[in-house]
Amino acid sequence: MDIHRPEWLEQVEGVLETLNEGVIVSDDGARILSVNSRFEEMIGIPRAEIVGKEAYHFYSPGEADVIAKQKERGMREGHNRFEFVLPKKDGSRLPVIISSRVMNSPDGQFGVVTFTEISEQKRAEEQLRKANKQLEERQKEMEEELALAARVQESLAPKSLIWGGMRVEAHFQAVRTIGGDFGLAMPCGEDHLNLLIGDVSGHGIGSALVANRIYTEMVTQLRAAMPLGDMLQHMNRFVIENMGISAFFHRSVGSYRPEWPENALCRWRPSTSDGRDAQPRASITGVTQHGSGGTSGSCQSRDNPRR
Repeated sequence: MDIHRPEWLEQVEGVLETLNEGVIVSDDGARILSVNSRFEEMIGIPRAEIVGKEAYHFYSPGEADVIAKQKERGMREGHNRFEFVLPKKDGSRLPVIISSRVMNSPDGQFGVVTFTEISEQKRAEEQLRKANKQLEERQKEMEEELALAARVQESLAPKSLIWGGMRVEAHFQAVRTIGGDFGLAMPCGEDHLNLLIGDVSGHGIGSALVANRIYTEMVTQLRAAMPLGDMLQHMNRFVIENMGISAFFHRSVGSYRPEWPENALCRWRPSTSDGRDAQPRASITGVTQHGSGGTSGSCQSRDNPRR
């Protein structure tokens, strides 16, 4: 097929050979008049098999429709730029940015189209998409784990109860979703009522795990009726020897017996058999080599229920 090559094309072909982008020059009928060496490398087809063909020739029907629409836009506006693909001889597709510009000359209207390869960019985008997907999946897993941890944390909150003529009401509201807070109101038959409030320093999953372990151990000792003073010393040793952590946890532990006077808000029992009044107070029990004594809680008279 004979094609008309304008005189100026021969003058610019030497310049086009120096470019790092693939370039084609086509006439107003979309027939390819010239290509540079870089375009040959990108498409994998020698220029002798390219020149004279319509640009649509190398594309699938669906891709050719896209190119035709983009060509119309370029003709209308005088230029165009869009992301697409360049078919290769082996049937694969090379991702490119296609830039086109319409040139008017005495010989007619011509199109100059450049193809900039963006394979590295597309690979980086794909890696980024995969990384974002992994982050989203991990975020979902973490949210599910945190939701489970929050439900476990809620199980450590003290529950309201009625013990004989006494009503114990409890309210728990965490500053964060999970943390180191725990509490308990646990009757020991009709003999006495154990009250426990605890808080492990810090927030988050670590504090919640420590709080859960301390809570479980303290409940075990309360059910075994260990004297409060002995129990608190045991808890210090337990944390140091079995958990291997460096932290502080606050424990308010009280024991109430119905035969005590109404004005005795709380008592704790050391290793001796005599109960002693304990003024309501709180203390910080550190994880140290020597156990600390008990602290206070509050309770109500069985004969005069009140909050």
